[in-house]
Amino acid sequence: MSCSSNISKALFFLGIIYLSSSVLSVFAEQNDDPALVMNYYQDSCPQAEEIIKEQVQLLYKRHKNTAFSWLRNIFHDCFVESCDASLLLDSTRRVLSEKETDRSFGMRNFRYIETIKEALERECPGVVSCADILVLSARDGISLVGGPNIPLKTGRRDGRRSRADILEQHLPDHNESMSVVLQRFASIGIDTPGVVALLGSHSVGRTHCVKLVHRLYPEVDPALNPSHVEHMLYKCPDAIPDPKAVQYVRNDRGTPMKLDNNYYRNILDNKGLLIVDHQLATDKRTKPFVKKMAKSQDYFFSEFSKAITVLSENNPLTGTKGEIRKQCNLANKLH
Repeated sequence: MSCSSNISKALFFLGIIYLSSSVLSVFAEQNDDPALVMNYYQDSCPQAEEIIKEQVQLLYKRHKNTAFSWLRNIFHDCFVESCDASLLLDSTRRVLSEKETDRSFGMRNFRYIETIKEALERECPGVVSCADILVLSARDGISLVGGPNIPLKTGRRDGRRSRADILEQHLPDHNESMSVVLQRFASIGIDTPGVVALLGSHSVGRTHCVKLVHRLYPEVDPALNPSHVEHMLYKCPDAIPDPKAVQYVRNDRGTPMKLDNNYYRNILDNKGLLIVDHQLATDKRTKPFVKKMAKSQDYFFSEFSKAITVLSENNPLTGTKGEIRKQCNLANKLH
């Protein structure tokens, strides 16, 4: 009798353990989203990354500034809550697009993301996300302007809504204090040398006059190098620039089309165009890294690669979350 009772108890406890493990397994499956991985499309679309790279190179040959656009895209999209291509969505009757806000002034070439998407759709319809296109085009654009080759993971899915309403809560502004800038980057896991490295993106491209005239008018910011002021005034002759006019100053007059550490030498010489550039070279928390990157491009590239990787992996949608858009500027219609 006692033997039978013991067997019953043992079977009962085994049943409880099995049931508990099953419940935990189901719970884990529901809550643990798949992680991003290298070569996510190796089975579903083996040519995906090569197609993106090829399209980025073709577009760069025709329009050199596309590489700068890809670099801005990853910053503006991935910094705002999730790396989910919400930046690319058009406005609707009810919702403003992120790309049409004041913070996206000067951003362009979004139509060429569609060019890349169309090439992928011809090869593998409905497989490659716009979020991954945005990230990989940035990776390949960085390489084209002389930057490092950065291995980046894939497997992101696309968001369905614009985040224009919360954009200001996330994106650092070039007029904010260095404390705020560092805090905002830290909130997504980017440390101080990473901040200094990512702002090295200002080595390429241009700054529109509307972003810097407050340093020239009504009085010139005394922190600016006088030899640089003359050029800035020549390029930005109006205190209130016409926003529709293409008035700008090259970020780096020496190597404007090349991502390199010349930016750091410029800002140490008080030739930074934006307030954040000046602060980067003078704040005690960032200046040591500015000096180190000014001396070593290898160190700059190393920290830049790490920071881009962290940025690209900020809170992605994976698994069953989000969708794979048919067009990058439009969320799929739900039936």
